Amino acid sequence: LLGLEKPTVGLLNVGVEEIKGQEQVKEAGRILRDSKLPMEYAGFVEGDDIGKGTVDVVVTEGFTGNIALKAAEGTAKQLSTYLRLCLQRTLMSRIGAFLAQGAFRALKDRMDPRKHNGGVFLGLNGVVVKSHGGTDALGFATAIDVTLEIVRNDLTNKIKTDVEIMTGLLKQPEIAQDKQAEASL
Repeated sequence: LLGLEKPTVGLLNVGVEEIKGQEQVKEAGRILRDSKLPMEYAGFVEGDDIGKGTVDVVVTEGFTGNIALKAAEGTAKQLSTYLRLCLQRTLMSRIGAFLAQGAFRALKDRMDPRKHNGGVFLGLNGVVVKSHGGTDALGFATAIDVTLEIVRNDLTNKIKTDVEIMTGLLKQPEIAQDKQAEASL
C-alpha cells in the first residue's frame, strides 16, 4: 500500500520493553518477530512514536488505535488553538503571524486529517477501509483512494499468502512440542 518493499512495522504497546503490555500484545509481538513476512519488525512502539514516524506502519487493535487517533486529533486541535491565541496577543506576534502565514498554511495542509483518512482492517476476506465518521467529502475521497490502492496492489491476496507462510512456520514448533509430549508419555 505504501509502495515500500520492506516497510518498518511496530506494534503499539504501553512500552517498548518486551515484558510490558497485555499478554495478547506480547504474543502478537512474538509472532511478528518470528515471522518471515516481507517487513522489518521494529518491535513495540509507544503512542508518541506514531507522530514521530518511528516506523512506517503501526499495528494495533481497533479499540487502542481509535483512542490513539482521537488523542492525536485532539492534541493537534488544542495546539492549533493555543498557537492562534499566542499569535494574536501582541502587535509583534501579529506581524510575525502575517509574515509566516505561508508556512502556517503549508503546516495546516500537511496535518490535514482528511488527507490521511482511512483505517485499514486486516484479517478479512475482502477490503474494508474505515473512514473517520466526522470527515467531509475530501476525507471520504481519500479513504476511497486508500481502498483503490489496496485493490490495485492486490493487498488482500498478499496478506493471505503471507499469513499462510507465517502459519506454516508457526505450526512447526507446535508439532515439535506435540512430539515431545508424546515421547514423555
